[in-house]
Amino acid sequence: MKVLIFGGAGFVGLNLAEAMLAAGHDAVAFDRAPIPDAARKAFASLPGRFEAVQGDVTDEAAIAAVMKPGTDLVVMGAAITAGRDRDTSDPATILQVNLLAQVPILTAARAAGVRRVVNLSSAAAYGAAGERLDELAEETPGDPVGLYAITKWASERVGARLGDLWGLDVVSLRLSGVFGPWERATGVRDTLSPHCQILAAAVAGEAAILPRAGFRDWIYARDVADAVLAVARAATLGYGVYNVSTGRRFTMLDWGRRLATSFPGFVCRLAEPGEAATIDFHGPSDRAPLAVGRIASDLGWRAKTDGMDSADRLAAWWHDHGQA
Repeated sequence: MKVLIFGGAGFVGLNLAEAMLAAGHDAVAFDRAPIPDAARKAFASLPGRFEAVQGDVTDEAAIAAVMKPGTDLVVMGAAITAGRDRDTSDPATILQVNLLAQVPILTAARAAGVRRVVNLSSAAAYGAAGERLDELAEETPGDPVGLYAITKWASERVGARLGDLWGLDVVSLRLSGVFGPWERATGVRDTLSPHCQILAAAVAGEAAILPRAGFRDWIYARDVADAVLAVARAATLGYGVYNVSTGRRFTMLDWGRRLATSFPGFVCRLAEPGEAATIDFHGPSDRAPLAVGRIASDLGWRAKTDGMDSADRLAAWWHDHGQA
């Protein structure tokens, strides 16, 4: 299988490329940013063939050039994860990258005869519904507020509509809060995952001070890659949208304390009254978990990494790769 990943230098894209290469597939990572040297080194030992192409998803000619005939799977993963300040100052770029770039990508995929297109959406598409409900199923109406959430919700609808009109197999995966290997600051995510922030504190020998315990169904990036592989391998799909999550919640406080077992002397704790937190949880409240029955019943997929195990795995990965 030949896979083209837009946003391939981002940490989710790198995990996807690594999983595809490990499974013996060829992967092309298209991104305006370069591939980290540590990732290139790690990928070189895998059986699949890897290629990196630098370009911008707002460049229609570059998209058409990289979409070669024989491409089996396209993953649309390029996005700006914007906060309030960037929404205010640069809405045009957010809309261009997160939504409008989808049109030339799907146009080129149609011309190249691509078998399936995976749109990496987000649990953010549920928006404020995540604060009102106990669980978020694919049928739950979205109520997005910020531009990132709005564009993710809209990308699902645009992809479904153009897929239907153009005869393209387009599926959207709503990812829960993702964290894991290769995550780093690239300028397109205004706030890194709390896990990455806590790991950075551990590496720096500083305490991680949390604003609250942080209760959510976070998902390890390698499980996301495994879900994309399951979608890619399926002969047919029963639905156009799937939640991708563990479906199980754990607290960041417990996760940080587990990480501390791999970094002697590191402290992860709650902020004292009046004390400023050093870890940003992306919002003042904890979202409801995503329902995972649809992807389990239709594709037989379930996340393999439990919450506390992920702390051990990420620490081990950092000791192997993060210092390179």
